[in-house]
Amino acid sequence: MERIKILNTIIDNLSMNESLRRIEQTIQSEEQIQHVVVNAGKIVAMQEDLQLRQSVNESELINADGQAVVWASKVLGKPLKERVAGIDLMENLVQLAHQENYKIFFFGAEEGIVRKVVDTYTDKYSPDIIAGYRNGYFKKEEEQSIAEEISESGANILFVAISSPIKENFIYENKALLEGVNFVMGVGGSFDVVAGKVKRAPLWMQKAGLEWFYRFMQEPKRMWKRYLIGNSKFLFLVLKERFKF
Repeated sequence: MERIKILNTIIDNLSMNESLRRIEQTIQSEEQIQHVVVNAGKIVAMQEDLQLRQSVNESELINADGQAVVWASKVLGKPLKERVAGIDLMENLVQLAHQENYKIFFFGAEEGIVRKVVDTYTDKYSPDIIAGYRNGYFKKEEEQSIAEEISESGANILFVAISSPIKENFIYENKALLEGVNFVMGVGGSFDVVAGKVKRAPLWMQKAGLEWFYRFMQEPKRMWKRYLIGNSKFLFLVLKERFKF
C-alpha cells in the first residue's frame, strides 16, 4: 500500500472504496487496525504536539479528511487520489455493518447526542448493529475501565467522537485493551451531524473544499480561531515546504 509523507504526517493514498475494502478484510480476518483522519488543523497541531504526531503516524490506516490536505499533496508533488471524509466513511461502515452483521460501539459526544445517533441508526437499519454506547465525558483515570467495557461489548467497530488530541491519544494508549475490536476510528464531530445538531455543507461546497467555511458560518465565535488562524498556518507550512524558505 502506497503511503505519502507531507509536513511530518503519514497519509495512505487510498480511495474511499479501497479504504472500505481494507477495513472489511481486517474484520473478516479478525485482525485489528486503528484509523485516523487528518485535516489542515490537525496537521498544524502535529508540528508541535509530538504525542499527537506519534498517535496519528503509528495508526495502521490514515486518510485525508480535508480537501486542503489533498490540495497540499498535489502542490508538494505527492498527489493523493481523493479525500476520504471521516463522516462519509463512518456512514458507509454503518451500512456495511448492517449488511454483514457487524456490531458497533458508539463512544463520545453528549449523552443526548450519542443516544440520538444510536436511535437514528437503529431506526434506519436494525438494533442488531449496536454493541453499546457511552458519552464522551470522563476522567483520565476512567479510560481503562471504558476501554475494557468497549472490548467486552462484542463490537467489531468502534467510533470515537471526541475532540483532538484526546481521541487519538485514547485510541493509541488503549490499543492493547481494545485488541478485541477489529476497527477503531476517531470520528470527531460526526455524531453531531448524524444527530442533527450541526448541518453539513451542501455537496458543491464539499467538493469545492469549502466545508470548513460552512461550519465556520454556523458557529463563528467558536470556530474562527480553528479555521481562520489554523488554515492560515497550514497554508504557510505548505508554501514553506514547497519553496524551502
